[in-house]
Amino acid sequence: MEFDWNSPPFELQSSLTPRDVEESFEDPFAVRLMPDSPRFAVQARFFNLGKSASGLGVFSVFRTNGKQIRVIFARTFDPEEQFFYQRKVNQALS
Repeated sequence: MEFDWNSPPFELQSSLTPRDVEESFEDPFAVRLMPDSPRFAVQARFFNLGKSASGLGVFSVFRTNGKQIRVIFARTFDPEEQFFYQRKVNQALS
């Protein structure tokens, strides 16, 4: 996957790097969702929940043209996202 980091439309949190975000997309247990909201569906935006190689949970909003990913927003997991991600991992491993 190729990422477009030219002029990202957001500031990364101090604990989050572009590498962490990219690694979260490579997580074999990453969860990708298409939002249920018409607002996001019209703009073809998706959600990704995954972990970096260091174990940092990353929530991202992104769009893609199939070749390149443009991250629109990224931050670390909140507690509910951590719970949801872990539940999906447990289901995959069962």
